[in-house]
Amino acid sequence: MTHAAWLQSLSAEIETAQAELAIWQAVDDAIGSANGDRFRRFVQGITLDHMVQLANDHLNALSPRYRLAPGKVSDLALYIIDRDMDDEARGTRSLSGGERFLVSLALALALSGLEGRSSFVDTLFIDEGFGSLDADTLELAVDALQGRGRKVGVITHVAAMIERIAVQVRVEKCGAGRSEIRVSTGMGTVWPAVEAVQ
Repeated sequence: MTHAAWLQSLSAEIETAQAELAIWQAVDDAIGSANGDRFRRFVQGITLDHMVQLANDHLNALSPRYRLAPGKVSDLALYIIDRDMDDEARGTRSLSGGERFLVSLALALALSGLEGRSSFVDTLFIDEGFGSLDADTLELAVDALQGRGRKVGVITHVAAMIERIAVQVRVEKCGAGRSEIRVSTGMGTVWPAVEAVQ
């Protein structure tokens, strides 16, 4: 190989290496850090964006008035866009109890179906929140929980909610620090009473 051919070959290798370096430099600029926190926030941001999209699908069915929007990728915050208030971006702390419940329910349903994996979360437990809903919103929430192919456990004292639940685990006080647990369906009690100490 002549000296000129060798220089030309070396120059081509340098150009290839520089192009590859530019790619890795761009990756490093975007997500690189010594402890990996920028990459972690980047991945969390992508996951959050996807979950917000799924939650908005549920939220649109529950209450078209609201829409979730992610904040900056660095802080992973969520804001609620209120369509009745000229698309004002509201912080989560500004929500009423009923609004907070609807948004939380939409997020829980989105999380349970993240990436379309039906087995990711096949059981949800929801502890109250129903008492803060008006009758129409309560109806929407119950409808949203039914028919999704998942088991949903609801802890509630709201009579209208209890009437809609087919299988119930009832904890009834007996006094003296004791209670009875009964499991019943529309066909009556299916478990005998189990005594428990509170």
